[in-house]
Amino acid sequence: MGQSRIHSTEHLRQLVLASSSPRRRELVASLGLSLPVLILPSDTDEGTPPDWQPSEVVEQLGLRKARATARLLAAEDRAGSLIVGADTIVVLDGEILGKPQDRADAIATLTRLQGRRHRVYTGVACVDTRSGRELAAHRMTEVLMKPLDPMIIERYVDTGEPMDKAGSYGIQGRGSVLVERIEGCYFTVVGLPLALLSDMLAEFEIAVI
Repeated sequence: MGQSRIHSTEHLRQLVLASSSPRRRELVASLGLSLPVLILPSDTDEGTPPDWQPSEVVEQLGLRKARATARLLAAEDRAGSLIVGADTIVVLDGEILGKPQDRADAIATLTRLQGRRHRVYTGVACVDTRSGRELAAHRMTEVLMKPLDPMIIERYVDTGEPMDKAGSYGIQGRGSVLVERIEGCYFTVVGLPLALLSDMLAEFEIAVI
């Protein structure tokens, strides 16, 4: 590993998570990084062109979030930070299913998903505020949901858990009992694929292990 590469990122003083998601906070904390971790979400436009593929949607939205947080830090970030942005979507039959608008929307979404396979994409973006270097990548996991009785769907929605989650369920919570199996990375479904993030952090000389 060359000295010039180490020198290029040795200025990083902290990692900044550009997300208000408690799940992503917990996952980053689980890595036990040597750098201090700051949580600084920002409001960003999440609209995307209809012709974008799911992988492009999550990578570009992750970058958009990270860049927005970089702008918030600009005036006070003289020492340099690595900002991590992420975005997760659920895709069924080529259609992106976002967070539910209300109870009825959550019930309708879960009714569509039950007994079927769908795909979950999570994009991760890293932005070095000092050098301007950017990386973006994604992972996809396929999820098979159990056939569900309508009453089970209604009771789950009434727990409130689905209301802030893409696809109207949380695999890390009570929603885990709705899932038959997955093919791929579990953490992609939660919202932050840790193996991918670790590889991306290594590109900035931040070692997880």
